Amino acid sequence: MPKVSQDHLEARRHQILDGARRCFAEFGYDGATVRRLEEATSLSRGAIFHHFRDKEALFLALAHEDAERMADVAANQGLVQVMRDMLNRPEDFDWLGTRLEIARKLRTDPGFRTEWKARSAELESATLARLERQRTAGRLRDDIPTTVLVAYLDLILDGLTTRLATGSATDDLHAVLDLVEASVRRPQ
Repeated sequence: MPKVSQDHLEARRHQILDGARRCFAEFGYDGATVRRLEEATSLSRGAIFHHFRDKEALFLALAHEDAERMADVAANQGLVQVMRDMLNRPEDFDWLGTRLEIARKLRTDPGFRTEWKARSAELESATLARLERQRTAGRLRDDIPTTVLVAYLDLILDGLTTRLATGSATDDLHAVLDLVEASVRRPQ
């Protein structure tokens, strides 16, 4: 049996993730059936599940990929910039519309909740580190604990994700993010 190169395996993995992202965006978590995943990736179930244990593992891999990307932006430019990116390029985040379904799964499936939290920890950690650096540099308000600011920004992110997922108007959201950003800065 011929050996498959690591580059080929990585390319196949990315093909699966790209197709699955489109499938989850179009059909939601529950609606992304194996047959639909096969169609979206142009691969067989065997090829898909050679790389991912099951649909949940595939979904969590997408969550991890996005969390890493968002954590990089949050670490360097802040969580508000992550939200601005979501507004400017909603098509890059449209699969997050499944977040409404995921909320139910987070409530009812302890194993999934544990995995989801592990994937989200990187973004929270990057946000916390950035806020601490901003506070040390004197740019962040110091009358509120940093952990409270992270929770505040996380709530805003959840709300933005919900707005984008439901197709609500986003016309004023850049101004809202300006307000959020001003609310965490140290008054001049």
